[in-house]
Amino acid sequence: MAHVNIFDTTLRDGEQSPGVNLNQLEKMEIAKQLERFGVDIMEAGFPASSKGDFEGVRNIARTIKNTSVTGLARTIKSDIDIAWEALKDADEPRLHVFLATSPIHMTYKLKKTPEEVIQTAVEQVAYAKKKFPHVQWSAEDASRSDLDFLVKIIRQVIDAGATVINLPDTVGYTTPEEYGNMFRYIRENVPNIDRVSLSAHCHDDLGMAVANSIAAIENGATQIEGTINGIGERAGNAAIEEVAVALNIRNDKYQHSTNLVLKEIKRTSDLVSKFTGMFVPANKAVVGRNAFAHESGIHQDGVLKHASTYEIITPEMVGIDSNNLVLGKHSGRHAFKNKVESLGFQMEENKLKEAFDAFKLLTDKKKEVNDDDLFSILMDLQTDAVDVPKYKLEAFQIQSGSSNLPTATVALTSPDGNRVETARTGQGSVESIYNTVESLVQEDIHLADYQLNSIGQGRDALAEVHVTLTVNGKISNGRGTAQDVLEASANAFINAINRVLMSDRNIEQKQAHI
Repeated sequence: MAHVNIFDTTLRDGEQSPGVNLNQLEKMEIAKQLERFGVDIMEAGFPASSKGDFEGVRNIARTIKNTSVTGLARTIKSDIDIAWEALKDADEPRLHVFLATSPIHMTYKLKKTPEEVIQTAVEQVAYAKKKFPHVQWSAEDASRSDLDFLVKIIRQVIDAGATVINLPDTVGYTTPEEYGNMFRYIRENVPNIDRVSLSAHCHDDLGMAVANSIAAIENGATQIEGTINGIGERAGNAAIEEVAVALNIRNDKYQHSTNLVLKEIKRTSDLVSKFTGMFVPANKAVVGRNAFAHESGIHQDGVLKHASTYEIITPEMVGIDSNNLVLGKHSGRHAFKNKVESLGFQMEENKLKEAFDAFKLLTDKKKEVNDDDLFSILMDLQTDAVDVPKYKLEAFQIQSGSSNLPTATVALTSPDGNRVETARTGQGSVESIYNTVESLVQEDIHLADYQLNSIGQGRDALAEVHVTLTVNGKISNGRGTAQDVLEASANAFINAINRVLMSDRNIEQKQAHI
């Protein structure tokens, strides 16, 4: 059974999803969960893109011990120097540097000749190797590059010191057959290829990112790059959880293993979904809520007789436990702390007290509190913990009925600490709340998407709302939870606005795309 390294880029490529802007605490929680999940390498960000990204990468590099931490850099000395400052305290400093190799990118984006591209790549990899023990070089848009040119540049980059060669399908253009053939051609024609690990990085524009990644493994790739839930630019990246489960379920065919702890899949997926504000579709493979639901009577009958008739993946394999211990109003602080730690959270005493108080308030309204409920409480605390001036919902009231126009009165605390209050109408209760909040914050806001979901089952289940807003021209995702649907809607709307405020405090980020 051959081994495949898993390179997670949720915190870099994943954060480049429209509307996603993670704060430092959220990035750290995701990094810790990726470590528990067992990824071999995590790309913590692009240090040269902003002060915030630099600090995020540095903090993660200093904290994470069981996973190698890397950062992205262009083939520019200043990018490499900044990345070194961010990563030098890591247990295993690693750099990921990239340069385009396709004719269309070299001609129109880089405006360089093929010879100039080779010279730049070789010089900068050699420079990076003086600092970093591990240097990964990516041939951006490799799947649309000339194969013989790839052979030439890869050979020289390896001689310059690269330890990993990545061949990305940058725009999600290729097919499994074509992508696999590219890896086979490189393996057979680059004379020093045995000195490096070959990596695959696939985008999902044509829905083939996971299939292409598997094809790369079948043709010699020893590292797969992707993101949790497949998030990322445009249609996203290969979903790591799908690759991992496919290799496990079909080990008879692929005969490759990973270090991933599959029972951590659901928790990792939920964490990323809640922090990014990107809702996981119900029919999403492996982690969607319908992945183990059976509507057809024939299917239900078969599963009851023998699960494998229609279930090739068991819920327990990916961390869905039907026997979760529930907590109630009589549960004590010790039991609560044990449950919080079992969910993977390490909290200081003051934050644990806040979480326990929020839990007790919820038990006044809800008889039993399950893992999903606690997860939401803890997520909300982490989001609110960032020390940035922001809007806070103080109170709201709705007047509504079948024969009158809904009217919302909302009171907020503004970032400068002042309480503001007003009322507005709308065609529905949610619209009236949003119209009122918009008038209070005095920003140019447009609602692009609104999704409502329940956390758990029953009449007393928590409501979870995801929204996508455009705030002063910037896309932002927001998430809110509460037992009341309207309160959850208000929380999500304000959360999306606050995320723009938080991102505005950082230097404007330059987006990297490989």
